[in-house]
Amino acid sequence: MIGYRPQDSFGPDVAGQYKNVLRGDEVAAVECLASLAQGGPVLELAIGAGRLALPLSARGMVVDGIDFSPAMIEQLRSQPGGRELNIFEQDMVEFSTGSQYQLIYVVWNSFFNILSQDDQVRCLRRVAQHLTATGRFVVEAYVPSYLYRKENNQYVEAESILPQEVKLDVLRHDSATQTIEENHVTIGPSGVHLNPVVQRYAWPSEIDLMAQIAGLTLEHRWGGWTRPPFDSNSPHHVSCYVRRP
Repeated sequence: MIGYRPQDSFGPDVAGQYKNVLRGDEVAAVECLASLAQGGPVLELAIGAGRLALPLSARGMVVDGIDFSPAMIEQLRSQPGGRELNIFEQDMVEFSTGSQYQLIYVVWNSFFNILSQDDQVRCLRRVAQHLTATGRFVVEAYVPSYLYRKENNQYVEAESILPQEVKLDVLRHDSATQTIEENHVTIGPSGVHLNPVVQRYAWPSEIDLMAQIAGLTLEHRWGGWTRPPFDSNSPHHVSCYVRRP
C-alpha cells in the first residue's frame, strides 16, 4: 500500500472507536493473563485503549504499556483507571522501559503490525531482555490459513449494512511476502471514511523459530483464552513463551 505508515491505522478517529470496541473474550483473556502473570508486574505491547490492561490493573496488578499512537494513549488515559498505568510512547521494535516483567503480552494480531521479519525478531529480543528469569511472553494472533482460501488472494466483504451506512472490508493478500493490505471502508451521510491496515503475518511455527532466535522457547500453545487444545482447525492461537535457560 503506497505511502502507508502503521501509525495511519491508529489516528484520532480510530482511537475514539476503540474505547467502545470489545471482542467478547475479555473475561477469559484477563483470567488467563492474570494466572500467567502470577501477581505481575505486567507489560502490554500495543496497549491501545486498555481493553485488557484496565481490567488487569483493576485487580491490583502493576500494568505498564507500550504504544506508538499518541491518540490511542490519550484515549486510554481518558478512561477510569487509565492514568494509573505507566504508558510509554514507543515502537514495539525498539521499546525500553527500564524494568523487567513477570508477563509481557501482545494481543489481537498486533504483533503482525510489525512489517518485516527482521523487526519482528528485534521485538522478540526486546521482550526477552525485559522478562524476569521466570517471566512469560504471550502472543495472541490469527492462523493465516484462512487467507489461502480466498479466490485470487483478495476479497470484498460487507461488515455491516444499515439503512444509512455501509461498512466494507477490502483485502488483498500477497503470499510471497506474507503481507495483507486491508482497508475498512465506511460509506454514510458524512461521506467515505477509510481505515487502512497492513500486516506482515507469521505462522505459529515461524513465531516459534523467531522466539528461539531471541532466546525464548514455547511453553504452551492453546486454541483460545480458555486453553482449548490447538489443532489444525484452530482459527487463532494463544502462545506462551519462557526465557531459555
